[in-house]
Amino acid sequence: MFTLNRTWKSLAWRGCRFQSTLQRTVASPAAKLVQEEATLSELEIKDQTYKRQKKLAIGNIKMKLYANGHLQPGSTHFKKPIHDHLHRGGPVKELTVPKKKTAGRNATGKITVRGRGGGHKRRVRLVDSNRLVAGRQKVLRIEYDPNRSGHIALVQHEETGNLLYILACSGLRAGDVVESFRLGLPKDFLAEMDATNQGLIDEALLNTRVLQRGNCVPLRMLPPGSIIHNIGLTPGGPGRMVRAAGTFARLLSKHPEKKLVTISLGSGEHRYVHENCHATLGMVSNPEHLAISWGKAGRSRHRGFRPQTRGVAMNAKDHPHGGGRGKSKSNKLTQSAWGLKKFVKTRKGKNINKMKIKDRARRPPKK
Repeated sequence: MFTLNRTWKSLAWRGCRFQSTLQRTVASPAAKLVQEEATLSELEIKDQTYKRQKKLAIGNIKMKLYANGHLQPGSTHFKKPIHDHLHRGGPVKELTVPKKKTAGRNATGKITVRGRGGGHKRRVRLVDSNRLVAGRQKVLRIEYDPNRSGHIALVQHEETGNLLYILACSGLRAGDVVESFRLGLPKDFLAEMDATNQGLIDEALLNTRVLQRGNCVPLRMLPPGSIIHNIGLTPGGPGRMVRAAGTFARLLSKHPEKKLVTISLGSGEHRYVHENCHATLGMVSNPEHLAISWGKAGRSRHRGFRPQTRGVAMNAKDHPHGGGRGKSKSNKLTQSAWGLKKFVKTRKGKNINKMKIKDRARRPPKK
């Protein structure tokens, strides 16, 4: 009897313990989610939603598969997205220049970037990243650019008829109208405001005219939460940041007393930018670039990338990871060919970027 009661008591105690553990397991994610949502701002939640939607959109794109190995060797794993809106012909030759290949060498002939050389002939498209030309510009077509991951748009000025290449934002199509407001609001818009609102600027009309994808606008004119790309770092200078395919940044807040704005980059870094710098509304085109599979090494050679040998496959005299039997670098830290440790911070208090507010997330060094 004593043994039976003791057994039932132990089972009851274990059941209570299991139930409490189960409650902690079930309740902790919800509590953690509520706590995380409480610490996140509204803009950060929107940013996470936008990134999730972008990832889902990449998974639902139309892909062209070349899995026909018995007829075309090397095409089994080749796949790329279908872009029906791209121009099928060549570029405007007057807006291109020949690209000279350097094969990763500097002016003295030293190799400064390994694994470069060869590849198909290219012409560099002269893309306008300043966007200083005011006035309405009509998009004639969207083109493929072999020198960048995103697409470019050929635009024509409605008054002068001049042609320009600009970085195309996602969703921009032929027939759309883009405009640059770097030099201020246009005279026709101010005249319309004088005629209708006696000189007062109507916010609804301003948003309809200015806050359109593809428009180049000074950061001081954008509302917080705007999705932007091609961001300048100096007032009057060209666009420097967020120019790769599918990338975007977000305007978080504005500080008129400092003449600065806070932006959030795709890496997670938060930094200041002068309010008179410019940015283009929208996300960079071709987010499907991540879904490309080139299928074989030959296509990488066509793009100018030469093969690189792994360190563990070399001899001990050629690389710190070399030597020995099998694929092993022993107990050595991950190093480059010259013995420099990888995944270690190189900045130690000097050359700190004073415009940076929050650093990007870094993975811990390997042990």
